[in-house]
Amino acid sequence: MKKITLIIMTITLIANIICAQDNSTDLRDKLQFGLKAGVNFSNVYDSKDQEFNADFKAGFTAGAFLAIPIGKYIGFQPEILFSQKGYKASGTFLTIPYEFTHTTNYIDVPLLFALKPSALVTLLAGPQYSFLVKQKDVFTSGSFTSTQEQEFENDKSVLCFVGGININLAQFVFGARAGWDLQNNNGDGTSTNPRYKNVWYQATLGFRF
Repeated sequence: MKKITLIIMTITLIANIICAQDNSTDLRDKLQFGLKAGVNFSNVYDSKDQEFNADFKAGFTAGAFLAIPIGKYIGFQPEILFSQKGYKASGTFLTIPYEFTHTTNYIDVPLLFALKPSALVTLLAGPQYSFLVKQKDVFTSGSFTSTQEQEFENDKSVLCFVGGININLAQFVFGARAGWDLQNNNGDGTSTNPRYKNVWYQATLGFRF
């Protein structure tokens, strides 16, 4: 009986918080600018569905967003983010263990459709253009370490798809989303459908003005 009472009290408290949030800080029909930062957990996948073993790699992400209302329940949210992606791999070569870390720095530009069923929750989905600016590969085996870095100035962009959810608590925004690469732009007017593509999960904390 005590457990049931506790559950009912918890549900009531959550409902009251949501109602208070909806009534006091409903910003769905207002133009909002915000800043956010967080972490990516990224890897790559083989589009031919063959076995490819790699580990997720953590990376930093940060940037700005603009929430543009189109009525109260729908909107448009463009963003610009610095985003680190990549993967880790390990194994043995001639009985000697090795580790390999691939890190890529992108400028991500998500162009997201927003569905706002309540002041608390915003659902986001849409295309993203990612512009590769730097790449770093580190290979370590025993006492041997090799590092290669490359910077890019031409238009090496990637078309991606992202989707996720925002939880809005007053001026703070807790975001969670996932993204997948779709197609590369080679920078010379041609495009390719790469075999190995980025996939990432992102968690951020933002503040909206």
